[in-house]
Amino acid sequence: MITEAAETTAHVVNELPIPAEAIGLLALTGLMALLFITYAFRSIGDRH
Repeated sequence: MITEAAETTAHVVNELPIPAEAIGLLALTGLMALLFITYAFRSIGDRH
């Protein structure tokens, strides 16, 4: 009885809303944007 319940609940599949490659590209794009923002403020402390 317990093994039958475990077998029926063991096959749970969670589908991603978008493909995994798209998630990687979104993460890369976001991190590159943060890099460019950080690079833009690289000399802000030397102005005064």
